[in-house]
Amino acid sequence: MNTDFWTSILDFAQTTTQQVGTQLLKDFGHVQASQKADGSLVTQSDKWADQALREAIATHFPEHGILSEEGDQTFPGSEWCWVIDPLDGTTNFTRGIPLWAISLGLLYQGTPVFGCIYLPPLNQVFHGFFPGESQLKMPSGAFLNHSPIHSSNDAPGSNHFFSLCARSTSVIQPGFPCKIRMLGVASYNFLTVAAGTTLGAVEATPKVWDLAGAWVIVKAAGGAWVSLHSQPLFPLLPGKDYGDRSFPTLVVSHAELVPVFRPYMQKIAQ
Repeated sequence: MNTDFWTSILDFAQTTTQQVGTQLLKDFGHVQASQKADGSLVTQSDKWADQALREAIATHFPEHGILSEEGDQTFPGSEWCWVIDPLDGTTNFTRGIPLWAISLGLLYQGTPVFGCIYLPPLNQVFHGFFPGESQLKMPSGAFLNHSPIHSSNDAPGSNHFFSLCARSTSVIQPGFPCKIRMLGVASYNFLTVAAGTTLGAVEATPKVWDLAGAWVIVKAAGGAWVSLHSQPLFPLLPGKDYGDRSFPTLVVSHAELVPVFRPYMQKIAQ
């Protein structure tokens, strides 16, 4: 793939998420949510954003597959596939808390190589390229509003942060080496590690659409991504339904911190 291809991917992802985000900002704090079978919330805004993103991808990249939270949750096995989270942080969105995101991840042969996550209330766009073992000729790096970002090289301390989800509070134990923050947006938890804001983050029950875009950006920024159970995250498997599959995940800013934080994750890994 040449430079023009990756430029078109980035331009499409940024333009489309910003267009969708403009409408979501109008709905923000003014919609009612219903509860899905897994206990999470969904609104008409989630459903509209999902459809808008799927239609845009089908128009611009008709040969690409799509896997989305509110649509088809089965990996189609196509060489290129977009994984969509149309509104990450629905509870924040419905309660008027200005922290939620739109996430896109582009997979090649089942593994993400590009991610774009837009946070409309903050006017922040994160994107990243990470070729990994794909042997694709492509850019690399992680960016916030087009400025390069890198995870922190610091050692843990009482003035550094670690981010949790609501289901991972078991990590709060005597001697935990950082201050705790809970943001309510899975992708943004991980992005704070990529940006050097936090030294680590854990999510106990994230789905693949919570992870695909952020995975690229964290890896490209120098962070370490750790699966907390034996099942590998990527590559996705053709024909597999990912709707009810969770991927407990620890992310830290550099590999040396894995043994520091991993012992606190034992209850999550069970």
